[in-house]
Amino acid sequence: MNAPDETMLPILMRADSGGVATLTLNRPAQFNSLSEEMLVELQSALDAIAADASVRVVVIAGAGKAFCAGHDLKQMRSNHSKAYMQKLFKQCGRMMMSITEMPQPVIARIHGIATAAGCQLVAMCDLAVAAEGARFAVSGINLGLFCSTPSVALGRAMGRKEAMEMLLTGDFIDAAEAQRRGLVNRVVPLDQLDAEVMKLTDSIRAKSPVAVAMGKRMFYRQLEMGLEGAYQLASETMACNMMAEDAAEGIDAFMQKRKPEWKNC
Repeated sequence: MNAPDETMLPILMRADSGGVATLTLNRPAQFNSLSEEMLVELQSALDAIAADASVRVVVIAGAGKAFCAGHDLKQMRSNHSKAYMQKLFKQCGRMMMSITEMPQPVIARIHGIATAAGCQLVAMCDLAVAAEGARFAVSGINLGLFCSTPSVALGRAMGRKEAMEMLLTGDFIDAAEAQRRGLVNRVVPLDQLDAEVMKLTDSIRAKSPVAVAMGKRMFYRQLEMGLEGAYQLASETMACNMMAEDAAEGIDAFMQKRKPEWKNC
């Protein structure tokens, strides 16, 4: 049987199972680079999932030998105008923000390379699991282009000096170093990557949907606030969360030593 023609396959594939939606970047010949078309497909998929209460967790993965090599440089060079670049980076920024704003946690499943905007995508996901052989870089500086938009995500995911070192040198770091710097949560052998991702999805799916959604929204909002404002937001969120039916059920189940039955599913 002949292998399927890549040009006939969707550039973004979605598979749903047990409340987990997996989005697979499917441009393996281009190392899953983020073309205009890919950004449109990702935005559409994320918007649809955000409105779908049946989806509890999202996984973003890459087909072929890599997770994501960043923007499609060939496409960018063939559309060399400031207006095009402004539109492209605004489009990409909107998609990245959607990951933070959607109620479901998003997990990056990384193998191979994650470079430039691909590394930015890892940093924007709520959680990240990497194969041992994965490598990360923001290498635009090697091409005369500081990775300004990835720097927004990296500067929030790791220490400033560690982020600046990557941005100024363009050097790769391996998965173990990415974990040490806080870019990824877990590192496992490639053949255990899916199982490790599933451990996280299973754990999250066992929690109250309303608590997860409220907590995620509060967490990112408070990061941009001063300390007093952050505590005010957190206190209000806690009070609202306590009024949710799931919180009452969770506390009762704990005291009665039984498994909770979440109502807000």
